[in-house]
Amino acid sequence: MASSINSIAPLPSTLPVVNNAAPSAISPRNNPNELTEDQQKQLQDLKNRDREVRAHESAHKTVGGPYAGAVTYETQTGPDGREYAIGGETQIDASPVPGKPEATIRKMDIVIRAALAPAEPSSQDYAVARSAQQARLEAQRELSAQQNEESTASPLSNLALLNESARNAPKAIADKAVDAYNYASGL
Repeated sequence: MASSINSIAPLPSTLPVVNNAAPSAISPRNNPNELTEDQQKQLQDLKNRDREVRAHESAHKTVGGPYAGAVTYETQTGPDGREYAIGGETQIDASPVPGKPEATIRKMDIVIRAALAPAEPSSQDYAVARSAQQARLEAQRELSAQQNEESTASPLSNLALLNESARNAPKAIADKAVDAYNYASGL
């Protein structure tokens, strides 16, 4: 079950969606001094958002380690003609490890930390963490059941050994008595 840590958040209303404008309205400019004051503010807002989104997704990717997949970004073209990340998504493998509850617990711990790694987790991040917590609890129950089976099986097998020893004890005592008699007779 691959989950998606989705960090695409609605854009603030101060950022107009430039890439939906008519092509003639977008004039790529490399010189920020040629931008209007509104375009400069929009550009600064896009740059700030880009930094936030990339840091957010990087946190998921870094903490998720081997369970984190590729990061994808939703971008918007700025007034300077460049693309800026305005949302992102990091795939994460949140499936349990079949038949291995201890491994599942370790994996879900990583998934939970990865989901909550960013400074400001999204609602989707919290949903992934909750799902991983449920899988972790199920794995803990499975592990407890296995341990209970092992602990109840051990006393029964020990009891069987004790019963066998008890049955053989009189013969062993009798054999020792005969040996002692024979030794004493030979004196």
